[in-house]
Amino acid sequence: MIGTAIASTVLVIFTSLQVDAQLQTPGFIPEGNLTSQSAPPKLNDFLVAAELSSSSLPVPQAHPLPSTLVQWQYTTGAGDYFSDVKLTPVGYLVWFRFPVKVYVARPLDQAEASPSIQRFDNWVEAVLQAVQEWGVYLPLEVIAQPEGADISILRSRPPLQASLNRETGQFNLPRARSAETNYEFYLSTAVDRNIEADTGESQGTASHQIPQLNATQSEPVLSQRFTIQLSPDQTVEYTLATARHELGHALGIWGHSPLETDTMYFSQVRNPPQISVRDINTLKRIYEQPTRLGWSLVSQPSREE
Repeated sequence: MIGTAIASTVLVIFTSLQVDAQLQTPGFIPEGNLTSQSAPPKLNDFLVAAELSSSSLPVPQAHPLPSTLVQWQYTTGAGDYFSDVKLTPVGYLVWFRFPVKVYVARPLDQAEASPSIQRFDNWVEAVLQAVQEWGVYLPLEVIAQPEGADISILRSRPPLQASLNRETGQFNLPRARSAETNYEFYLSTAVDRNIEADTGESQGTASHQIPQLNATQSEPVLSQRFTIQLSPDQTVEYTLATARHELGHALGIWGHSPLETDTMYFSQVRNPPQISVRDINTLKRIYEQPTRLGWSLVSQPSREE
């Protein structure tokens, strides 16, 4: 058993990956109308907000792979798009504590049978399917309450944002977007949340070997959490495709594929693809990289004599 729980000590919003789109009539979204943007965060912002010095940040180290990725074999010739994944000031956005806990918004009155509740239920079903699909490759667990969630998926319209035209000095009119994914970093401590070495089968969860937590109970650990906003105005098919794509970002693929056959393709297409071999090849390469996430502020890399 591994005792872990998250106790926040510092919280700072770092950046977001926004998917822009003009909302279409139900059932059809033409190719090429989705683009992604991310503003590069500044390490100094984090240092000031967290009142840390650069010397006190965790040293980047690689975590053990979960068994699902250990067992994944790179397919010869399939390739990946690892070079298109963006680094953050703390390294790659690797999860280190499993299962990753996912909260999916639900109707307040689930007993109601109105058309609006039915649309909400269809949205939930599509999102849960996306969680289940990614759960084949990383240990995920759907939880009933937002407290303690690593990833929160909300049924809400992303906020509109106007862009400044630097040449004219005028703001362009904002466009509606179908989704937005944000992450934030915080310090946590391990304080008694029980996780078995093998998690049982549950909603969105598979049985996986859980790597050992990399900190003692008293050490502050640099951690992350994500919030995904998914529009309620898409069809079920595109809700599933968007949820699948945004979850890929939240699980560590902070970038896009240039090929439309990958679920992390930068633009939504008429026939959304499934999670591809290239998607998982990229995910595995990310999880093999060193990161500051998941390590205590006093962690030092192991050294060979």
